[in-house]
Amino acid sequence: MSNQNDAAPARETVSHNVYFDGKVQSLGMETPSGKATLGVMKKGSYTFSTSSAEKMVVISGSMEVELPGIGVKKYEAQDSFEVAAGSSFEVICGADVAYICYYE
Repeated sequence: MSNQNDAAPARETVSHNVYFDGKVQSLGMETPSGKATLGVMKKGSYTFSTSSAEKMVVISGSMEVELPGIGVKKYEAQDSFEVAAGSSFEVICGADVAYICYYE
């Protein structure tokens, strides 16, 4: 793997996102279907707000999610859920969780 300092076009770069004092982190990129992030959450409780619709897929671990109008539901590895644009939702992780999030 080379370590070149050539600037990559914006759609080829990877962004690093850090939330909640480093307890939630993700890497973002553009896919053929649009923006996606691959991330991890440490054990804890987090409230997120959405500006666009999202589909979250749990890769490893499990989380309890409280979605507007649905209530609390547990999601485990390979489970997915969707969140409407302009809403907020709470996630409770009893242990570390890995996830991928697709944005519309």
